[in-house]
Order: sequence, then C-alpha cells, then structure tokens
Amino acid sequence: MLDARYSIRSHMAGSLTAASVGEDVIVAGWVGKRRDHGGLIFVDLRDGTGIVQCTFDPEDSRDAFVLAERIRPEWVVKLEGTVRRRPAGTDNPNMATGEVEIIVRSAEVLNTAETPPFEIEAGIDTDELTRLRWRYLDIRRPEVREALVLRDRVTQRFRKALEHRGFVEVETPILTKSTPEGARDFIVPSRLNPGKFYALPQSPQLFKQLLMIGGMERYYQIARCFRDEDLRADRQPEFTQVDIEMSFVGQEDVLAMTEGVMHEVMREAGHDLVTPLPRITYGEAMERFGTDRPDTRFGLELVDVAAVFASSEFKVFAGALSSGGASKGICAKGAGDWSRGRIDALNQVALDAGAKGLAWVAVTSDGDVKSPIAKFFTEDEMSALRAALGVDDGDLALMVADARPVANEVLGVIRLRLADELEVERHGFCALWVVDFPMFTWDDEEERWTATHHPFTLPFLDDIDALDERPGELLAHTYDLVINGYEIAGGTLRIHDPELQLRVLNRLGLSTEEAKAQFGFLLDALGFGAPPHGGIAFGLDRLVMLLAGAHSIRDVIAFPKTSSGSDPMTQAPDAVSPRQLKDVHLRVD
Repeated sequence: MLDARYSIRSHMAGSLTAASVGEDVIVAGWVGKRRDHGGLIFVDLRDGTGIVQCTFDPEDSRDAFVLAERIRPEWVVKLEGTVRRRPAGTDNPNMATGEVEIIVRSAEVLNTAETPPFEIEAGIDTDELTRLRWRYLDIRRPEVREALVLRDRVTQRFRKALEHRGFVEVETPILTKSTPEGARDFIVPSRLNPGKFYALPQSPQLFKQLLMIGGMERYYQIARCFRDEDLRADRQPEFTQVDIEMSFVGQEDVLAMTEGVMHEVMREAGHDLVTPLPRITYGEAMERFGTDRPDTRFGLELVDVAAVFASSEFKVFAGALSSGGASKGICAKGAGDWSRGRIDALNQVALDAGAKGLAWVAVTSDGDVKSPIAKFFTEDEMSALRAALGVDDGDLALMVADARPVANEVLGVIRLRLADELEVERHGFCALWVVDFPMFTWDDEEERWTATHHPFTLPFLDDIDALDERPGELLAHTYDLVINGYEIAGGTLRIHDPELQLRVLNRLGLSTEEAKAQFGFLLDALGFGAPPHGGIAFGLDRLVMLLAGAHSIRDVIAFPKTSSGSDPMTQAPDAVSPRQLKDVHLRVD
C-alpha cells in the first residue's frame, strides 16, 4: 500500500504479487502492449516500478471493456479492479508480477498519446540518434529507467559511505577562472565585465585544495565537470565526478578510504569487491599490457623479445634495438590458421595506433610456418621466438619494433582487438590500483614537458633533484583505480609547499610572472599554512556504466549528448539572437 503522496492510486504496478490476490487496487500508468482476444482485452500497464497485466472482461464491466477497445499504446490511464491469480498455465515468469493480473471494473483515460516513433520496450533495435531525439520516450523503457535508478542508488551509497567517514559535502563554483588543466575549457562571456570570460570547471581541483587550506579537512562533492574535448563511448562534454579530498593524510590513507567506499558501492549494486586490491606500477602496466588502464580479466600479455633479435639480420628489429627502442610481441592462441586478410586487418590497426608496421609469424595447426619475415630468421632465432612468446602449433605471433612507448601502446591496442577477435571470456569485475605514474610527459608537438596528471601533483621528494635535470625520470604520488580496462577513479597527493609548487609550474614552462597570473590565488593560499593533503575523484558515469553492464556512458545519463556534442532533442548547441551577443559584447564573424 502506498502512502498519501500517491493520492491518485493505491498501489504501484510492480508491487503486485501473489500476496496481493483478493485486494482491490487502483493503478495508473502508461498502456504498454494491448491484446484484443475478442471476448477479452489484455493491457500491460506500466509505471515506474514495473508492469502488470490488466484484464478487461465485458461481464465484469461493460463500460471498462468499451473504453479498452479505444485505448492505444502510451495512453495514460487509471484503472480500478481486483487482483487475482492468473489462470493455470498462463503465468509469465519473465515478469515480476507474472503470477497475477488485475480484473478491471473501472477505467479512466487521463491522457491520450501520439503513436511513438519506436517501441517502448526492452531490447529494441532502434538507432541511438532516434532514441536521443525522443529521449523522454526512451526513458520509459525498462533498461533505461533501471540504469538511472542504479545511478541514484550508487550516488546515494557514495553519500552515505562518505558521511559515515566524516566527510562534508561542499559545493564549489561552476563559473570560475580559466586555468590550463589539460583539456579545452568551455568559456562563458561576462556581461558585466566586457571582454572577460568565465570558464566551466574541468574539475574542482583548485577549490578542493583551497578547502583543505581552509581547514575543512574532509570534503566531497557530486560535482558537474566540463571539458571541451573529442568524445567517445566513455566521454561526454559534461560529466559527473565524485570528488574527494582529505587533509593530513598519505597515499595509503587515501587508498584505504577509497577501497572501503568502493566495497560499499559495489555491494549496493549487487557485486562483491575483495580488498585490499592488487597494485602495479605505471611502468609495469605499460610493459605487460601496453596501457595504464589494463583489463586484467584475461592474459595475452606483452613479452619483450629483444634477446631474440639483438644480433638478428632482420634490420627492422635490430635497428630499433640499436637505437634504444624495444622489440615486443604477443601470442594469439588458436589464430595460426587465420587468413592473410584477417592478419592484414590487424596490421592496419597497428598502423592506425602509430606503428610503422606489424610483424607476424603464423604457425598452422599442422606445424607449418607462414610469415613474410621468416626468411630473415635462422632456425635458432625462430625457435627462440617461439619459446619467448609461448607459440605452439596453431598460434600466431605478432610483434612491433619501435620506440618503447610506441611498441607498448600499439601492442596494447592489438591486445584488446585480439581479445575481441578470439572471443576471450571476460566476466565479472577485476579491479586494481595503478600507481607511481611519471610526474611529467614530453609533448612532441609543443616541445615541452606537461603534467601527466595535473600541475599540483606531489612528486617523490626523495628524487626531487630530478625535477630540473631529469624531469622524465621523476615519479609522483599518483594512483588510478582501474576496473575491467576503465579508469574508474584517479587521484594524487598534492603539493602543499608554495616554493615547490612554483618550481613545478616553472618546469612546465610557465615563468614566475605567468604562474602568478594563472595560479596566484593558489600560491598565496599555500603560503598561509597548507596541510599535507590528497584525494581522488571517481568518474560516476563510467562506474555506473560498468555496474549496469552498458556499453556507453550515454546509456546511464538521463539526457546525454551525441558524439558530436549535440543534443538531438533540444537541438543544442544553437545560434543565439544578435541582442544576446550584444549583451555580452560579442559578435560572430
């Protein structure tokens, strides 16, 4: 029985079970499927909790039956009747209410509806653009609603878990100052300050550090963030972070807190997370998996085969090694009999990922060796290669020789493609920490060092001498929580010494004057007694996507954008009037 908030109905459709038999009920919702069997009409009534079958029999109510002959899918109706068991043999095990039905005595149409552009039911084969154009109808479908309900449950569990650990929820500004944080800012012109602009926050990074300096000590926020970047399945221009920061902590404190919170969140979604989680360094992740967010539910690990080619006559590999590069390989079990066309498709994947080419050696199930490069190998080298990669009859060896980062990243992409091609089983959730990232990454285009995470990351102080002379060797207190090949959360300890913060900004190419112009408020704040602090931020959309078993974060966002950043429903972004442009002192060329 519902409380008084639901004055128009007495029960929700999904709440009716065998225990409800004999009860008089009032339900209201949308008409799903309607089946006219001549003497009887069956209507599936859908509301926010589920679906229940309603039966119209002229012997029970002639007026209700006549109305049932008129109603159509997606009409909004109110029905009164009695719950009874379905006749023997007509139960529907696919419905939570499949044991019962409502015998309708009274019916009222609350609203009619146009014919929808697609079926309002689970598992429809309708293109995404159409569903986004009428997203409000798509939300009526069970799997979309269930994903949004799951998102709410996960969000509430985060709040409860953090509250119990002494965290305080604090909102930070949406209109803020543009600062370089890795991606393009969305900028907002200021009407009151001609020629000046706000930026929408890429994260609350600076504000949460200011909260630590302000003595909040334990902060969190379900934060809206904005990045003007190219989109893909797990990116949107606006997204949600569960943002967390703590004072007077070290890295172990942050990781332990995160594991405890994640255990509760996963349990809320019906999954178990065994802690403590395994850890690997960034360097190990790149060498073994070719990515800093490895999917460790399967093998297909990268193998260094430099020893095989160190003195080889195969100049491509020997040359890469002599110039300080790497020779890496991967073994595709059971792919030795693949066609040349299928292998060439992998070569194109490697080229697209930045390789100069993909070398391969196929050993058929009969033991025959097929390869365009086999003629460059001695028998000993071929035997050594097979031993190094674990190649048996029926297997395919794939290799890349290039600069070590390129070889790793290319084979990391090939690894995932092979897992799909070989239909490798990937079930459940496999979580781990990736730690000890480089402090800096070299940007070839800009010819300068950039921050691997952000400019406020605390480097390893034992190696701080490398900051000026060997920045590429300096590691930082960074940590990413990775599940099934997705970065679910990432964080760092922060610099709390203003002199060290200025040194890092200088190392990134900012002069002292430029650093103060961009980050003066933070540098000033750090001079007023900043405590040691650190934190982490969860990608809420991405986490819910995984927990829901969805393939895109668009599936777990109420009103997402397309891959071009547009909204087919509202037609945003759109032009604005000349008067609006004039108000903010802009004109469009």
